[in-house]
Amino acid sequence: MKTTSAKRKLLNEYLWIMVGSVFVGLAFNIFFLPARLAAGGVSGVSTLLYELYNFEPAYVQWIINIPIFFLGLALLGKDFSLKTLVGTFFVPLTIYLSRDIPYTIDNPLLSAIYGGILLGFGLGIVYRGNGSTGGLATIAQIVKKYTGLSSGYAQMIVDGMVVIASAFVFDLELALFAMMAIFVTSKVIDFVQLQTSHSKLVLIITDQEERIQAIIKEEIDRGLTKVRSVGGFANQEKTMILCVVEQQEAIYLKKILQEEEPHSFVVFLNASEILGRGFSLAKS
Repeated sequence: MKTTSAKRKLLNEYLWIMVGSVFVGLAFNIFFLPARLAAGGVSGVSTLLYELYNFEPAYVQWIINIPIFFLGLALLGKDFSLKTLVGTFFVPLTIYLSRDIPYTIDNPLLSAIYGGILLGFGLGIVYRGNGSTGGLATIAQIVKKYTGLSSGYAQMIVDGMVVIASAFVFDLELALFAMMAIFVTSKVIDFVQLQTSHSKLVLIITDQEERIQAIIKEEIDRGLTKVRSVGGFANQEKTMILCVVEQQEAIYLKKILQEEEPHSFVVFLNASEILGRGFSLAKS
């Protein structure tokens, strides 16, 4: 039997999927359909069919998603496919309910940029809930599972095939705008999933490990990891110290090290997301 914590986590995941699906549906009706951008996925297919035969996009997406749902059930597991069912239902529902929304953008450039941002934001939220919006997004998750690609790049590869078809239905210019939208979407998906923060990873290569350790502990009260290493130039053994700090702590630590240990080799790197005991950025 699932614990209360596990049930709450599962409920939150389903909530993420529903919220993200709403953003995905709005991106379609506000930006992509008015600008005639087939920016990948089943939504792109429904845009093409709407242009060719005036088929209702919401109905098209529901019909196409049914066989893909069973494919996801077979390859991605029951839990993922149940979450996919939620996304599969809510995206077309949002498209259907907001089909007469008065706020639409038909400029291809603006739609590619801002539609890509909104779509990527929505899909990123859905993926953080370990779900999918169905259709070709499910295919992208299958590609991710079996190739190791990020969600964003897997989505870009799958959507590219729809864009090629749009070049024949519309024209090359609109297809290029659609490709731009897909690129923006892929970057925003990865940004949302990585939960980019202002934390810094500090790498310090030094002969004075005890002194550096004391500075980190006494001045900013952070934990650290020590790795034995060998310098490539002098072939001498040194210690590499790894420490994750907040941005303001990084600024302060840089100042202290410049004053007290100017001969140590120090690198500050952006850390996208920190997992494990003592984080997210809560002190140990």
